This record gives sequence, structure tokens and C-alpha cells, in this order.
Amino acid sequence: MTGKSIAVLTSGGDAPGMNAAVRAVVRTGINMGMKVYGVYRGYNGLLNGDLEEMNLRSVSEIIGNGGTMLYTARSEDFKKPENQKKAADFCRSKGISGVVVIGGDGSFRGARALTNAGVNCIGVPGTIDNDIACSEYTVGFDTAMNTAIQMVDRIRDTAQSHDRCSIVEVMGRHCGDIALQTGIATGATAILVPEIEFNIERDVITRIVNTQKTGKKHFIIVVAEGVGGVDDLAKYIEHRLGIEARATVLGHVQRGGSPTLRDRVVASEMGYRAVKLLSQDIGNRVVVMRDGKITDLDITTALDMERVFDEDLYRIAMTISI
Repeated sequence: MTGKSIAVLTSGGDAPGMNAAVRAVVRTGINMGMKVYGVYRGYNGLLNGDLEEMNLRSVSEIIGNGGTMLYTARSEDFKKPENQKKAADFCRSKGISGVVVIGGDGSFRGARALTNAGVNCIGVPGTIDNDIACSEYTVGFDTAMNTAIQMVDRIRDTAQSHDRCSIVEVMGRHCGDIALQTGIATGATAILVPEIEFNIERDVITRIVNTQKTGKKHFIIVVAEGVGGVDDLAKYIEHRLGIEARATVLGHVQRGGSPTLRDRVVASEMGYRAVKLLSQDIGNRVVVMRDGKITDLDITTALDMERVFDEDLYRIAMTISI
């Protein structure tokens, strides 16, 4: 029995699997004799005192739910030093010695600030974009890709029925991982990502023309959100090749839905490790996946890392998607 009190919050964009991570934090903490608080609506909850003590039943039946039971928000107010101190003082007033923060890079910067204010924080990477450089996998990524695959497969049905080219925009902002892996999994003719410089004539038009020569009459183009311009691309393809083209933006459908097995398990592992670190009075760390294993890194080291796009996988995609 540790007698410690800790808290858990979700911050930034929601991601499938966040609930599994919350569940793991709550149950691991209680199992270790801790009092565990759930903080509502991210860092705003610490500023507004919006939290409650959790018990084992508080997190029953949530592991398969999308979104986050703690709700989430982005807090501009928390960026102010005086509010970071206010949040730390509030934690101390409740006897909270550590906080698990589930979110992305912005959330981790907040965790670092709160640690510097005297409350140990551990970050858990939760974002569908898979854009956290320090971790090769983020909670929510697998579910988002599976949702995207299902949507593209449905779009393919109508594209095939009409001999049509469908351009599909998937989420990812400045990270092309969802686009790349979804494109491979759905046999896209072309994949456009922000990390790889592309030429529309060479990388889209010529690929469609070469594929037409093999007898294929319908095409899927997957475009990362950070590239954008899917409506203009559809018009250009239609004008340039004389084939019907339609653009679809999948949008926030990719953030919702029941998390996959992988997201549930990884989130559970990460949540467990976060609590183990806090039980040893360790803070200012991010739980990450490195070489397929769950480990942890210093927050500043983690935030300073540069994300590396998998160019080998992109070359494979361009070779087999014909």
C-alpha cells in the first residue's frame, strides 16, 4: 500500500483507446493502494477543480468505448505560468503527487510544465495521427486506420460500379502515416503524403494511365490531410483524363468508434507503466513504444526528437500499387 494520490486526464484530440488507458491507470493505482482521481476536460479540469475520485467500477465497461470518458480539451490558459502554478497548488491541496497525461506533444509540454511546478507527470501518447516522434506507435492509430480502410473499401465499391476515380482524404495533419498504411491496405493507385515531394503528372496522372493500360478502369487515390486539395485534384484528373472523379474527405469519423485489440492492449500497457513510474516518485517521463517494447523517456528528450517517415514502406507502396 503506497498511500499516494494520483490523477489522470486526457488532453488534446480524442483517440480510440484513451478509455483503455484511463482504465489501466485507475485499476493499477487502486491495486497499488493509491487514491486515483479522474480529471475532466484536460488541464482545464485542474484549473477549475473539475475532478472526482475513481473506484474500480468507475471504469467498468469502458475499454471498448471510443472517445474519452474524462472528456478532453485544449487549454490556452494552462500555457500561462501563473496557471501552471495554480494547477500545481490545486494538486497539492488534494494530496495529488502525480498526474498521468494522455495526449500528444502539446499535452506533454503541459506535463513538463506541471512537473517543473512540483507535481510529477507521466505522458502517455494518445493520438490517431501517430505523429509523436519519440514513440513508434500512439494509442488510437490502429483504430483510425481500420476505420479508414472500411470507408475506402466502401468507396471502392461505388468507384468500381461507375468506372470512377475516387480521391480520399484521410486525417494526419502533417503526418502521412494513416495515408500511407491505408493506401497500401486498400491497393490505392497513388498515395500523397506531406513528407514526400510529389508531382501530380508523374505521381498521379502517369500512374493512372499506366494502370489503365493493364485493363483497370477504377482508381483510388489516398491523400493525407496535410496535403489537402482533394477537390481540385478530382477536377484536374477529370479534365486531364476524361474520367469521372470524386473527392471524399473522411474527417472525424476516423477518431470515433470502438478501439481495436491493438489499441486496447497497448493503451493498457502504457497506462500500467505510467502508474508504476509515479509509484516510484518518478516524473517528467513519457511512456513510449520503442522496437516494439513499452519503455519510457525523459519528456524533454522525447519532445526534441524528430519524427522519421518510413520511406522504405512508401517505396514498397509505389511498387505494388499498380
